Amino acid sequence: MIDLELIGGVSAIPIILGLVQLAKMFGLKEKYAPLLAVVLGELFSLGLHFYSDQTWYTAVIGGLVIGLSAIGLYSGTRETVQAFRKTKEC
Repeated sequence: MIDLELIGGVSAIPIILGLVQLAKMFGLKEKYAPLLAVVLGELFSLGLHFYSDQTWYTAVIGGLVIGLSAIGLYSGTRETVQAFRKTKEC
């Protein structure tokens, strides 16, 4: 059986990344990007809470995990790309 919360949470991470990047294109300062990612993760998770049988505090924890995962994916990818660029220059 497919777990809607698992699929929804995993698919929310790239969606949140895209929304944060879009917000940065429209003028959001870089230092507010992590906060926006966590807020979007919370909104997504609490929205999913209304369509599932999970409790509200489980949704809040899940939202934090989704938002922080989006932040980690972004910063990890950025650091990896910068490392590869530095090795090409040498």
